[in-house]
Amino acid sequence: MHLDRLDLRILDCLQNEGGITNQELANKVGLSPSASLKRVRRLRESGIIERDVVLLAPEKLGPTLHVVVEVIMERDDKALYQRFLKRALAAQEVKQCYQVTGEVDFVLIVIVADMECYDLFCDRVLYADSNMRKFRTLISRKRAKFDTRVTLPAL
Repeated sequence: MHLDRLDLRILDCLQNEGGITNQELANKVGLSPSASLKRVRRLRESGIIERDVVLLAPEKLGPTLHVVVEVIMERDDKALYQRFLKRALAAQEVKQCYQVTGEVDFVLIVIVADMECYDLFCDRVLYADSNMRKFRTLISRKRAKFDTRVTLPAL
């Protein structure tokens, strides 16, 4: 799908303010409300706008540990990787999952309340996979930056 300057401006606005009304969006990008609505609908239908979410501040909801987990698999086998991936994606503690190249096979971003919850996660997801050779846990001392924005081509 070809994106023009108006599409990019719409996407930029929506990344900053997901709850903006269509009228406000139309005013910001210089379109009529109906034209704005049609463009947003087209961006959704094409899959460019994947979904709308509300970002919460997890630290304000109680104790929180952010954990980066590097996973190394025993055998390089697509079916075994898919099995692990299915288990990781089903775990509510896993907030991001990347299959990567290099020394490790997967990088998981895990959010749990405390170490006891992390231990339970490890038992249920990591140790439960017979193809998992080892994993390395990196506990975040402080989340210095968190950004969900996608860098758009120059406007």
